[in-house]
Amino acid sequence: MIFADKLIRLRKKSGWSQEELAEQMGVSRQSISKWEGAQSIPDLEKIIKLAKLFSVSTDYLLLDELGDEQTEAPALPGEERPALRRVSMEEANAFLEIKAETAGWIAFGVFLCILSPICLLLLAGLSEMPGSGISGGLAAAIGLTVLLVMVAAAVAIFVYSGGKTSAFEYLDSQIFETEYGVSGMVKERREQYRERYMRNNIIGVCLCILAAIPLFSSAALEVDNPLLPVGLLCATLVTVAFGVRLLVRSGTVWGGFERLLEEGEYTREEKKKQPLISKISQVYWTLALAGYLAYSFITNGWDRSWIVWPVAAVLFPAVSALILLFAKKK
Repeated sequence: MIFADKLIRLRKKSGWSQEELAEQMGVSRQSISKWEGAQSIPDLEKIIKLAKLFSVSTDYLLLDELGDEQTEAPALPGEERPALRRVSMEEANAFLEIKAETAGWIAFGVFLCILSPICLLLLAGLSEMPGSGISGGLAAAIGLTVLLVMVAAAVAIFVYSGGKTSAFEYLDSQIFETEYGVSGMVKERREQYRERYMRNNIIGVCLCILAAIPLFSSAALEVDNPLLPVGLLCATLVTVAFGVRLLVRSGTVWGGFERLLEEGEYTREEKKKQPLISKISQVYWTLALAGYLAYSFITNGWDRSWIVWPVAAVLFPAVSALILLFAKKK
C-alpha cells in the first residue's frame, strides 16, 4: 500500500474531510488532494507531523511494504474522546464462526417465508377443481395454518440467530479498533471465501431471473385446468426461494467480514447514520407487512400479493436515501 492510499484510509478513519486535515496540517486543501492523488509527497517535516497526528510511525507512512494496520482515530484539538473498544483475535474468530453458523439458519428462515404461501395456493387451486372434495373454506383454513406455522418457525430461527450474535451488536453501531493481526486475519479469510461468495451470488441472481419463466409460461398457455397456473406460480416461488437462500447465506458471511473491517455498509460514516436507518427500516417494513396482509385478506389475492415483497425490497434503498438526504439538509 502506497503513502497516498494510507493517508486516505487514515483520514477517513478519523472522520475528517480534506479541508479539516489541511487545517490540522497548516496547508491548503489542494496539497492534501495532491498527496492523496499520489501527485506529490509531503516533506519530512510534514511526514513527522502526519505520523504524530494519526499516531502511526513514519516507517508505516513511507514504506510501501508495511501492511495496513489499525490505528486509533485522533481527536480534534480540544476534543476528548473515550477510548475505542478493542476487538481481540479471539473475539474476531468467535464472531466469524458464529456468523458462519447462523448464516445457514437465517437463509433457511427466509427460505421458509418465501415458500409459506405455496400450500395455500395449491389448496385454493385444488378447491376450484370439480370433484376435488375440498371446499374453499377448508382450503383457506389449512393453507393459512401451514403458512403461519412456517412463518412462526422462520421467526424463531431469526430470534435464535439474533441471540447468538447479540454479544457482537456493537460491531454494527460502534466505532472500534482491532488488535494487531486481526485485520490481516479477516482479510485472508475473506479472500478464501471470495470465490464461493461470487459463485453463490451468480447462481442466486440467475435463479431469481429464471423464476419468471413459469409465470410467462402460465400467461402463454391456454388451459382450462385451474391447477396449472397455480402450480407454475408455486414453481416460481420455489425457484426464487432457492436463489434468495444462496444470496442471504453468502451475504451474511460476507457481512461479517465487512463488520470487522469497517467496510461496505459498516464504515464509520455509515454507522453515524445507523440510528436513523434503523427507524426508517422499522416503519417501512411494518407498513409493507400491513399492506401485504390487508390486501391479501381483503381481496383473497394470495396468488399475486407476494409481489409486494420484491417491489418493497427494490424501493427501500431509494426511500432510505431520500429520507437521509432530507435529514442532512435539515
